[in-house]
Amino acid sequence: MKFISTNQHGTLDYLVSILLIISPWILGYFDEGIESIIPVLLGVSTITVSLMTDYEKGVLRVIPMKTHLAIDVISALFLAASPWIFGFQDVVYKPHVAFGIVEILAVLFTKTISKENSNTNLI
Repeated sequence: MKFISTNQHGTLDYLVSILLIISPWILGYFDEGIESIIPVLLGVSTITVSLMTDYEKGVLRVIPMKTHLAIDVISALFLAASPWIFGFQDVVYKPHVAFGIVEILAVLFTKTISKENSNTNLI
């Protein structure tokens, strides 16, 4: 059952992106290493994708929602696996895994058609 609207997903995108960007500092693992760089870069890239997504919170609206969700899945899997891919699991891994799981859950429960786009199908 999909209960997250595209509008709500957009709000989550921006909020979670900001949390990702600041997480190394607020969670106390900032070290200027790859463990800090990855969430910052993924946060910035998620904001960029969100600005370009065809949903209520998008600005350019060139990326279809289904493509956006596919990018979210790839990003989430990469984030969750990054501690083991780059070998910093002994330093920090819980925030990376937690953010990855939240992102996957958001994808699983997000509708793929916005109210705006569903209304245009009626014409």
